[in-house]
Amino acid sequence: MREETLFMTQWRFLLVAAMLLVTPLTACGGGNNTAGDTTAQTSTSGGTSRLDTVKARGTVICGINGEVPGFSFVDEQGQYSGLDVDMCRAVAAALFDDPTKVEFRKLTADQRFTAVQSGEVDILNRNTTWTISRDTSVGMDFAPTTFYDGQGIMVTKASGITKLEDLKGKSVCVLSGTTTEQNLADQMRKRGIEDYTPIASDDVDQLYAAYQEGRCEGVTSDRSQLVARRSVLPKPEDHVVLDVVLSKEPLGPVVADGDSQWSDTIKWITYATIEAEELGINSQNIGEFEKSEDPNVKRFLGSEGTLGEDMGLNNDFATRVIKHVGNYEEIYDRNIGKPLGLERGPNQLWTNGGLLYSPPFR
Repeated sequence: MREETLFMTQWRFLLVAAMLLVTPLTACGGGNNTAGDTTAQTSTSGGTSRLDTVKARGTVICGINGEVPGFSFVDEQGQYSGLDVDMCRAVAAALFDDPTKVEFRKLTADQRFTAVQSGEVDILNRNTTWTISRDTSVGMDFAPTTFYDGQGIMVTKASGITKLEDLKGKSVCVLSGTTTEQNLADQMRKRGIEDYTPIASDDVDQLYAAYQEGRCEGVTSDRSQLVARRSVLPKPEDHVVLDVVLSKEPLGPVVADGDSQWSDTIKWITYATIEAEELGINSQNIGEFEKSEDPNVKRFLGSEGTLGEDMGLNNDFATRVIKHVGNYEEIYDRNIGKPLGLERGPNQLWTNGGLLYSPPFR
């Protein structure tokens, strides 16, 4: 009985000692972090977030296509332009209050995911479709969709082709390493069209050169890209994009999986362009909105609350984006609407019957 009492005493002593050792470790583990404690926000893998790396470097490295008018290409002034380019500049504006603090890297379809995985680029804005396999097994993390698209087919008017079935026994140019290759095969198989010939290219310029030289009767890609490339053909009026949609193609920014802080940064900078349009704030009238007493506007522009600081950014990150780059409507009209004549369609705000929707800034 005495031995049993002694044993229980020793056991209680060891239990108390263990609890004393665990308590400080738990306190240091961040269980009581406040929303404003940005020092505790690191990547989910336990290392430093890429946000810290980018801020220390002073520039954002952005992977782009570089060969698609309206999305990313070199304009007449020798500068990169396009919707994807402006979304990269929005990140630089939010982080550095300077949209020029971005370095662009042209990547092929085959190079793009490796460049993200290896850390060669901080963000990929290369008309990349969000799919389940890319989001999971490939290790990508997709930000909000910035352009809702669908795959189409362009042919010459002289070909007499008006529908997908007319491509039976003919050849179609397609970019290798993309969802378009599989989508084309799926749609042909669905229709029982087996005797067609895909002509694969690993470069966008080569793809359209092959089509232009008549090595294929049709060329397939995102409908927006087809319209963009048609605009720079010698005789755009000789070509037509068929009234057929082969797939869903939600396009948007991509970062490497496993870094929640960097992912949140890109996500909410992108949402800022959409929310600004919904609030009616653009690069021309933002000065007036900065005087607003509307609590939603004040939180969004950073004059009230700590939404920016909670992410590791300046509170006025959204203000910087709108002042330097503009809201989504301005970005779309500048790059796609006016030069290409593409109506917004599903890329309207949800309030106008479209699919663009930003969660609340609160």
